[in-house]
Amino acid sequence: MPLLVGGGAMAAAVLVGDPSLFNVLFCPPSMPRRSLSLGGKNLMLHQPPKPISPRLILCRSGAGALDPAAPEKEIPKVREGGRDQRKAVRIAWEKLVRWSRSWRSKAKTDVVERTKKVVVLGGGSFGTAMAAHIAGKKAEMEVLMLVRDEDVCRGINETHFNSRKYFPNHMLPENVFATTNARDALLGADFCLHVVPVQCSSSFLEGISQHVDPKLPFISLSKGLELNTLRTMSQIIPQALRNPRQPFVVLSGPSFAVELMRKLPTAMVVASKDKNLAGTVQQLLASPHLRISSSSDVIGVEIAGALKNVLAIAAGIVEGMNLGNNCMAALVAQGCSEIRWLATKMGAKATTLTGLSGSGDIMLTCFVNLSRNRTVGLRLGSGESLDDIISSMNQVAEGVSTAGAVIALAEKYNVKMPVLTAVARIIDNELTPKTAVLELMGLPQVEEV
Repeated sequence: MPLLVGGGAMAAAVLVGDPSLFNVLFCPPSMPRRSLSLGGKNLMLHQPPKPISPRLILCRSGAGALDPAAPEKEIPKVREGGRDQRKAVRIAWEKLVRWSRSWRSKAKTDVVERTKKVVVLGGGSFGTAMAAHIAGKKAEMEVLMLVRDEDVCRGINETHFNSRKYFPNHMLPENVFATTNARDALLGADFCLHVVPVQCSSSFLEGISQHVDPKLPFISLSKGLELNTLRTMSQIIPQALRNPRQPFVVLSGPSFAVELMRKLPTAMVVASKDKNLAGTVQQLLASPHLRISSSSDVIGVEIAGALKNVLAIAAGIVEGMNLGNNCMAALVAQGCSEIRWLATKMGAKATTLTGLSGSGDIMLTCFVNLSRNRTVGLRLGSGESLDDIISSMNQVAEGVSTAGAVIALAEKYNVKMPVLTAVARIIDNELTPKTAVLELMGLPQVEEV
């Protein structure tokens, strides 16, 4: 007959699914041993003369059965000082809240108040989402999008929807407008958001340079490297505008456009060599659903933003080939190391690469299906040709054009980047995904750095 000892009576009540039976099952010392029938099974209860720690003796042979011969396991006690620990956690949280309130009370709030006009260069999904985000901060602010397509322009102005079918369930704020005229867009602007694809940026900016105020702050949201010159946006913008002193800020971090439109919480980072400008843009963009950190590491933020797109293609290839979760984790870890090796050689801070523009954006782009670059890799891994993939997409996957530039940079700075090099060779049709995996797995076993 199964035996319950001391506190094991409580376990029996739990096992039969009726906690109220605890009072029935519990035997005080004065009561003799007795047996009870529960659910057609006989249980014998016994209360020993000396108190013992409650023990639950579990049987290996059947679920819910009790076996005295089975190994005993102590039920963990509530740790002493638990109340003190909970109190310490509560006090720590209250201190954090007080610090936050104090910080907000001292922070600048006049940036949005004095901003009358923001221009957004580009009419894609991310440009549209950022235009809606900024316009939502103040109804009196004019947010003007400079677009190339007359239909897109007309759709935004007449229906407050982007006619490219971006965000069909989200109407743009009434203070968002569009134009195809660069002079009208840039006239009187307080800030300029640049969201034009990197490979088109130089020629586009040269074409509008005569309308750009030399003191107009440019906030770059474009991620990538120019293929032929290996330039980043912090180099492209001032050179294309023929103004080496053009105020410049780069914005990056985990931020899918569709989630920005839905006002789901996230965080990004602005980086500029001008600390005051970074702080100003931080206040312009920050909102209850978008945290903005600041940094002075422009090159770190830009390189992380460019290379994560190439790594996302690699992650998609692993998914498309059904190589498993272990392979995915190992590949992304290796890719993160390669990004760190190159970026630090170029002068970036290692801490930047573990922040929002590094690890934050990498995790989002490599592991989530909304990523355009991951989608390219997934389809490559499934056997589709790159030409078919690109022709079927209505948005730009920057990683495709950036891959070759990354390898050129790696050669320039003498950095070995096996994963990202493999992606470039697959894109150039020099390797199949299967062959690339075999070659990567055949590399020498080396020390981790």
